Amino acid sequence: MMKVAVIGCTHAGTAAITNVLNLYPEAEIDVFEKNDNVSFLSCGIALYVGGVVEDASGLFYASVDQFEKQGVRMHMKHEVTECNVTDKTLEAKDLQTGDVQTYAYDKLIVTSGSWPVTPPIPGSNLNNVVLCKNYDHAKEIIRRSESAKKVVVVGAGYIGVELVEAFEENGKDVTLIDAEDRILSRYLDEKFTNPVEKSFEDKGVTLALGQTVSSFTGGNTVEKVITDQGEFDADLVVMCIGFRPNTGLIRDQLHTLDNGAIVVNPYMQTSVEDVYAAGDCCAVSYNPTKEPSYIPLATNAVRMGTLVAHNLVTPKLAYPGTQGTSGLKIYNHHIASTGLTETAAAEAELNVRSSYIEDTYRPDFMPENDVVKMKLVYEVESHRIVGAQLIADADFTQTINTVSVAIANDMTIEQLALTDFFFQPHFNKPVNFLNQVAMEAMGQETKKSVKA
Repeated sequence: MMKVAVIGCTHAGTAAITNVLNLYPEAEIDVFEKNDNVSFLSCGIALYVGGVVEDASGLFYASVDQFEKQGVRMHMKHEVTECNVTDKTLEAKDLQTGDVQTYAYDKLIVTSGSWPVTPPIPGSNLNNVVLCKNYDHAKEIIRRSESAKKVVVVGAGYIGVELVEAFEENGKDVTLIDAEDRILSRYLDEKFTNPVEKSFEDKGVTLALGQTVSSFTGGNTVEKVITDQGEFDADLVVMCIGFRPNTGLIRDQLHTLDNGAIVVNPYMQTSVEDVYAAGDCCAVSYNPTKEPSYIPLATNAVRMGTLVAHNLVTPKLAYPGTQGTSGLKIYNHHIASTGLTETAAAEAELNVRSSYIEDTYRPDFMPENDVVKMKLVYEVESHRIVGAQLIADADFTQTINTVSVAIANDMTIEQLALTDFFFQPHFNKPVNFLNQVAMEAMGQETKKSVKA
């Protein structure tokens, strides 16, 4: 009988357990989780804050009870305090009673996830300075925002901008602070972030960009956020400046990146036999650069957790890598991106160029139309596509999934330019805008080769 121990149970853990149950019904599974719930979709927190999702219980897609009925031993509110990968044992502490017990395993699955980055800012311990990651955080944000009038969000990544929209729509006076001089700067270029920044400003949101938070001040509860350039009144501060892998327990026993993300092979095996890892605690194989990278996304976590189960006894199903594909809706803006921006490509030492189109998506004879803006980033030497971004008032975000497939398969701008896409005036033009942006790139390269 195979004994399987699972540390952590959000997306990767939930996917791993579900699939192990299907593939190895005889396995004995012990799951250790610090919280009292599993499978929380933290990407729904902003929707909950904004009132789009009225019942937070809908943000779970698996339950402790459900797993226990299937014979899984769920050690909830248990923290793994020690793990010995050589002896194949771990110690777990019951956070309610303080009892510590030792457990043996044959296979260990590390799905310990990530935790918000928390810089040592003076005043961080004041009341109403909160994080945004799990179910308890979501409940705290809702509870505290009821009486809050001035909300400061620190961090202009996806979660930060979604929260700003939710708070603004709830009638709060909102300030968004970020050290970069643009929002979403890691994912999108200026042409794609400018319209969103304008919408925020039109709605009365204060954008304090290019500023670093130096302290929080107040009595027991936060009253002001002090930055290197000014100060902002606040009765609620939500910190969302990024995530780090939650691997302190095990990082000195396994091969990791400098930030502690566990390095796994395509079969989710770590550097130690019979130890597997998946989800936000891991580095992923990033197809645009062909290097391991840290990209904490629920989509990666679910796929990796599924693969752990399939490869638990024999390595047979390889991870195809990721493009870091993501989408976002803020007010009327539908945005999506995949792979590298030009800035990120330069940092990865890839030699790239880009093509850009801004065009109506339907023939001009159609009574209703919309403008779509799209950018394609490609490697100069190989013409391989390495990234794309898109923004429009209508929803064309699925287009980016098509580019994600192209990047995963090392497609070139020529191949994408000539790919067969249908034409129907309700939906597009005779030359689909995805063909068009690739043709634009092709035209650029032809001109350059003629000049050369």
